[in-house]
Amino acid sequence: MPPKSVRHPPPTTSTALQSLWNAYNDQTSDRLKFVDAFLFFLILSGVIQFVYCILVTNFPFNAFLAGFSSTVGQFVLTASLRAQVNPENKHEFKDVSPERAFADFALGSIVLHFFVYNFLG
Repeated sequence: MPPKSVRHPPPTTSTALQSLWNAYNDQTSDRLKFVDAFLFFLILSGVIQFVYCILVTNFPFNAFLAGFSSTVGQFVLTASLRAQVNPENKHEFKDVSPERAFADFALGSIVLHFFVYNFLG
């Protein structure tokens, strides 16, 4: 009589997420985790601003637009920084050192917030 095969339960969403989380913790550097935490903060900040605008008020609408566009713009700049400093993308950004990428990020952030400040009036 052949041995009975052991049936393993099919992978669930929770095991897939746990596997993803473990791979992220094992393979991602602390520098990129810090940038990812800032990206998460920006997403959370944008969602809170949007929900506040919908549920409470958008009275100074230009203030909402300035704050929300500042959050979105900072997210784009930070995502670009993450892409440039990620060691796996070194072949795409051969001429860009991490220091140069951070300098571009800092200058872009200053220009972005200058325009946001001027938009507030």
